[in-house]
Amino acid sequence: MTMRRFMLIVPLSLVAMATLTAQQPDAAQIRQEREQAEKDVPRLVETLGLKPGMTVADVGAGGGAFTVVLGKWIGSGTVYATDIGQRQLREIREYADKEGLKNVTVIEGAAAATNLPPECCDAVFMRDVYHHITTPSIAAFNKSVLASLKPGGRFAIIDFRGRPGSAVPEGVPANRGGHGIPPEVVVDEVKAAGFNYRETIEGWPTREKGAVFFLVLFQK
Repeated sequence: MTMRRFMLIVPLSLVAMATLTAQQPDAAQIRQEREQAEKDVPRLVETLGLKPGMTVADVGAGGGAFTVVLGKWIGSGTVYATDIGQRQLREIREYADKEGLKNVTVIEGAAAATNLPPECCDAVFMRDVYHHITTPSIAAFNKSVLASLKPGGRFAIIDFRGRPGSAVPEGVPANRGGHGIPPEVVVDEVKAAGFNYRETIEGWPTREKGAVFFLVLFQK
């Protein structure tokens, strides 16, 4: 997603500094993301059928809160964390190091591929990421997820429906219905890559009415 900025004449160094500062998550945001991860991970572990010692991938890991919480839970297993942003990759590494985790492997992803090793994972999940994948990359990306899973491995997409009239991110198909994506579209696209559809959980993670997120579960 490309952000266009229109600026008056300002020294370049100040613009760069302002941009960098704006991108950095503050302490409150980091704390909120960690609290959300602590709340969601037990339910995610159950849904993905994870056990300590397994390998799971957090694709589009952002600031790394879910990676870190899963890293503590998985014990002798491995958590792969991928993202396409250099800032995010750096933050995930720093977060894992700060928490003393040695079982987190950070990988730079791509628009059309996870870049995970073949059949490395027992499970893969994406949270608040799938609706950003652009048109040319969707099929290839989903096939790359399939290739990264062991036979029987599970794939969960956690996302939200678009609000009617909201702006669709640049390059994303128009069938999203706004900024977000309907679960039915997720099912159609991921099944086309060769996955078996298992279930859609509304009101993720607690099934409460009015909750923003849903989870769609697939299996290789």
